Amino acid sequence: MTPDASYLIERLRDATRHSSYEGRLYLVGGLLRDRFLGLPMSNDVDLVLEGDAVELAKFLFDRGLSRHYPVLYPRFGTAMIHVGEDGEGSAVELVSARAESYQSDSRKPDVRQGSLRDDVFRRDFTINTLLENLHTGETLDLTGLALSDLRAGILRTPLEPRVTFFDDPLRMLRAVRFAARFGFEIEEGAWGAICREADRLRPPAIAHERIREEFTKIVRLPGPKIRRGLELLLESGLLARFLPEMLPMVGCTQGSWHLYDVWKHTLVAMENLPDSTNLELRLGLLWHDVGKPATRSEDERGIHFYGHPTVGAGIAREMMNRLKFSNDEIRDVVALVTLHMRLGEYKANWADAPVKRLIRDCGPYIDDLFALARCDIAASNISAGEVADLPGLRARIDALNAVSDIVKIESPLNGNEIMAALGTGPGVHLRNAKDFLTNAVIEGRLAEGDKEAACRMLVAWWPGQ
Repeated sequence: MTPDASYLIERLRDATRHSSYEGRLYLVGGLLRDRFLGLPMSNDVDLVLEGDAVELAKFLFDRGLSRHYPVLYPRFGTAMIHVGEDGEGSAVELVSARAESYQSDSRKPDVRQGSLRDDVFRRDFTINTLLENLHTGETLDLTGLALSDLRAGILRTPLEPRVTFFDDPLRMLRAVRFAARFGFEIEEGAWGAICREADRLRPPAIAHERIREEFTKIVRLPGPKIRRGLELLLESGLLARFLPEMLPMVGCTQGSWHLYDVWKHTLVAMENLPDSTNLELRLGLLWHDVGKPATRSEDERGIHFYGHPTVGAGIAREMMNRLKFSNDEIRDVVALVTLHMRLGEYKANWADAPVKRLIRDCGPYIDDLFALARCDIAASNISAGEVADLPGLRARIDALNAVSDIVKIESPLNGNEIMAALGTGPGVHLRNAKDFLTNAVIEGRLAEGDKEAACRMLVAWWPGQ
């Protein structure tokens, strides 16, 4: 079991009591911020000291707080130690109070030892600069603004905004995330700096991997908070720097089935996501209609988006490759975008065979596609036409799967058996024969595993091929 923050803090306090570190260690960062806001405390514990964090890490290891030797970064004056009883525990970051300066052509700072005041002013926002003495519990607000900004719900940089964002352009994305997560307003000067400096949010100033990590934190927020995050990304110009493919969604009008343009429809759909939704489904919903602007056409019958799932899947793949998502994440999101219209095609008068084909087409994505479809419908004009009977389709799928595992249906004959039955060698006809027999099972004309009947059916079918 992962230890919680209270346990970690107590262990750290006990290990350093009656030592040279007593009274010199301070909790800092998100833990104090979230506690002040009445939010659940995470187990992210950060300690800062005026001194050597690397030596502190070694001291804590010698005191038995971790079974693993700490990870040390002497150049930056930081270290990481895992505190816990199970050999893994939770990571505690230890930081030497420091000052930093950056050159325009490098993301690596020049670091020098500094005071607690130096350290808090190099941080991203005043709301993250509170300090609490580990042993006495004394709270320090060295910027003089942390507590008042937390009470007022304001995101403000400790230094002049352009300096803070120059030091680390990712902080502009983090501002959007905090504003969306906490419902805070970005201070006017900071917002202006973000809009002016948005172009720095691209390599080499910032790596794609870091952009991806911050962006996915926004996408993982509860639905209404995602919407505000996306709106701020668009308004600030940040979205254009790392996902320009999404911009044509804005103002792309749709037909009577829709109440909104593609962009707003997507925002409303995202608002309907359950909080427990996995990342792949969140991204699949975000990009399910990204292919519409490129496929939009209009005639006397209305507005059309022929082929937009396929086009959108290609765009999603390109964006995810650029941001260096994993191959598995790309595969799953691309599949959801490609298949997102399939459930909506269902009609109550379908026979079992097309329902079985739908099950096989959707494969392991069937549950996520139901969730995506529900969000899609919730953001549409349901009074404009017939809506797919998703509960009815779910019941039919469950009933069919109760009789047989539809996804696993296959030809009763393998390749060798097909060649023996037809008296042929290998070739492309084997795949066609397997597809023929599999389809016969799906349609109920052939029982699963009935090899004898499959041979007869195959021999009758073969001469016409």
